[in-house]
Amino acid sequence: MARFAPSSIDLSRERSLLSRDPAMEAFLSYLRGERQASPRTIQGYFQDVAQFLQAAPSLTAAAPPCPWGEVTPEMARHFVAGLSAQGEKATSVNRKLSSLRAFFRFLLGEEMIAADPFHLIRGMKKPSLLPVTLTVEQVKLLLETPERYWQQQTGPAPHGDPEFLGLRDRAILEVIYSGGLRISEATGLNREEVDFAQSLFLVHGKGQKERLGMMGTLAAQALKRYLHKRQELGLGEPDAPGPLFVNYQGERLTPRSVQRPFEKYVAFAGLPAEVTPHKLRHSFATHLLAAGADLRTVQELLGHANLATTQIYTHLEISRLVEVYDRAHPKL
Repeated sequence: MARFAPSSIDLSRERSLLSRDPAMEAFLSYLRGERQASPRTIQGYFQDVAQFLQAAPSLTAAAPPCPWGEVTPEMARHFVAGLSAQGEKATSVNRKLSSLRAFFRFLLGEEMIAADPFHLIRGMKKPSLLPVTLTVEQVKLLLETPERYWQQQTGPAPHGDPEFLGLRDRAILEVIYSGGLRISEATGLNREEVDFAQSLFLVHGKGQKERLGMMGTLAAQALKRYLHKRQELGLGEPDAPGPLFVNYQGERLTPRSVQRPFEKYVAFAGLPAEVTPHKLRHSFATHLLAAGADLRTVQELLGHANLATTQIYTHLEISRLVEVYDRAHPKL
């Protein structure tokens, strides 16, 4: 049997076939309805199945509908091996494998196939990489940087009033660190979901799951200063419902519009270039555990579905303790 290897050829033909395949239509409907998956997640599943189709041309000879029942475990193994041979990272291979497992498991449950060809296919072993975090001092420096950066700019600000930009960007970084938010969660916040009296805000996480975020004193102060300046510029009353963080046109910020100036702030503060907004979330978790917070609490604050995802931060803290021990203990 010919080896199945993923190709780098454009997937437009396979995507066109899949869009007319009844089994795929049913799977996408399941993802939207029962799983309430995000459009980006659904697109990822669709793309991964399309790539498998491209690697198995016999399935598209008479499609649609695709003869999914003809897929064998050998074809599944060759597909995964081909991804690895092309040099794809383990995380990428495992994600695509997960997509195909979900698709064929759905087909099996709907009795569209007699057996799941991906059932026993193993993923690639991922290297054990601990997330990069900042020290408390580095976080403090970074949170103060947006205001200092814009205060030292001599020319006109390209995207609005310099003071507004400094106050807004400090506020959003304070909120990300205070609540351990993903950048998309921070930009998705609405003013009516912020409760200053209880120091809480409602976070819309992955999979449309909601949780409460904690707002520390410094985050609340930064947010109030930003809202006051926003009002001065006619971009919304402090208590007006709608997007919490807006651009100079009063429109909701996008994650990318936060990432762009963030790179400037990192350079201005003299921090490592690999520091990203997500590193504030990692630092949030690590600093809480270092201060004695229990793992379950940190899990809830981060919005992790599985405790195992949160446990990586305990390994990170152990690594830090070992480093301190090796540096400080006389080892007599």
